[in-house]
Amino acid sequence: MKKNFHLFQNLLSFFYPRLCITCETPLQRNESFFCLHCLHNLPETNYHLQKENPLNEIFSGRVKVKNTVSFLFYRKGTGVQNILHHLKYKGNKEIGYFLGKMYGEKLIIEESFQDIDLIIPIPLHKKKEKKRGYNQSEWIAKGLSDGMKIPYNSNALVRKDYTDTQTKKSRFNRWQNVKDVFQIIDADLLKGKHILLCDDVLTTGATMEAAIQKLIEIENITVSVATLAIAH
Repeated sequence: MKKNFHLFQNLLSFFYPRLCITCETPLQRNESFFCLHCLHNLPETNYHLQKENPLNEIFSGRVKVKNTVSFLFYRKGTGVQNILHHLKYKGNKEIGYFLGKMYGEKLIIEESFQDIDLIIPIPLHKKKEKKRGYNQSEWIAKGLSDGMKIPYNSNALVRKDYTDTQTKKSRFNRWQNVKDVFQIIDADLLKGKHILLCDDVLTTGATMEAAIQKLIEIENITVSVATLAIAH
């Protein structure tokens, strides 16, 4: 029976091969999402290892953030662009979980992330989430949660207003577009907590800043930021 199952798997992979997300070569049976070459050559920032990393300046003078880190460098035309495209537009939400867990296992080793109480994903508006079928940031949060052994909550912060895409907007226009869109649902749950706010990619930081602004209205809260990628 087991032999027949493997035969069926081999036949299936011959006609519908599983491909590496970044280089699109067929995956081996023991590989998930990435071939071993691409997995070992992901463009990691290693910013979580640097006390003073370049991302700390993004929110400096705007909002108070304890730590700001990103897992991967993102450039157009690279494998990381393929990853984000699959995650957001091709229904491959599991890649968010896979990389989130991988990153969470790295973060939890670092002292500055060991006092995180709760992980919160940047929310999508319900209309946009329904259209996409999921919130990609929530899947990253699920992975971070399992990797760090810290709970996540996707209901404490919500997006109350529907906004246009941010892609072609300037930083100022992005900020204007999102500055009042977030709402806290359960402030008591977050009071006095160290929150890790997560998203897929950090570009201008306008959306993240708007969410942080709302969170720091809560008494004695600390906010750190982690994203899957940073525009580089």
